[in-house]
Amino acid sequence: MSDGTDAHLLIVDDDERIRGLLQKFLMRAGFWVSSARDAAHARRLLDGLEFDLIVMDVMMPGEDGISLTRSLRDQIATPILLLTAKGDTEDRIKGLEAGADDYLAKPFEPKELLLRINAILRRVPQVAADVAPKMLQLGPVRYDVERGELWAGEDLVRLTATESQLMKIFSATPGEPVTRADLVEQLGRSEGQAQDRAVDVQITRLRRKIETDPKQPRYLQTVRGAGYMLAPD
Repeated sequence: MSDGTDAHLLIVDDDERIRGLLQKFLMRAGFWVSSARDAAHARRLLDGLEFDLIVMDVMMPGEDGISLTRSLRDQIATPILLLTAKGDTEDRIKGLEAGADDYLAKPFEPKELLLRINAILRRVPQVAADVAPKMLQLGPVRYDVERGELWAGEDLVRLTATESQLMKIFSATPGEPVTRADLVEQLGRSEGQAQDRAVDVQITRLRRKIETDPKQPRYLQTVRGAGYMLAPD
């Protein structure tokens, strides 16, 4: 496990193979990882979720990583680690000037990326966590946001890995609906009707652990035409 266990990372890279490899490697290292295929996709994810660090490729079709870094710096303070072409010193300087916290030249050893990520996360002052609620009350149960734990009285409710991920997604934006498409994407599933149904099944299972009456959900609500929403007390 890494120093940054439970930190939520966003990988932005147009190369599907690299995205997949980085996601698997960083998840094995103990991180929670979302990925985006381009700048527009990254903006959509950043609109709904808070991340602890963004790992971003400089060379992307459309808006490149340096332009996106500069734009994000006006809105958020999330650390950004840029992936640059090996010999491109100019990109590194531009990236740092745009507000990136660090850069790593491709090709790189995954272990070096892990060291850089952990070094950045250690430097970030932990203030944001004090602002967000640490405990969400859901009627008979409560959800510890920091630990990712669901409790019923003194008993820990066992969550599967997918249920755990769903709770993290919903608790990041309580009171706001999350679409099925977003859930499919953030759970790292390929899109399609079968995956939509798979999400519905997971929601049904999660409701059994949260709701007094799962058929009349009060806390994990279906919002018609908009998806699902966690509605704490």
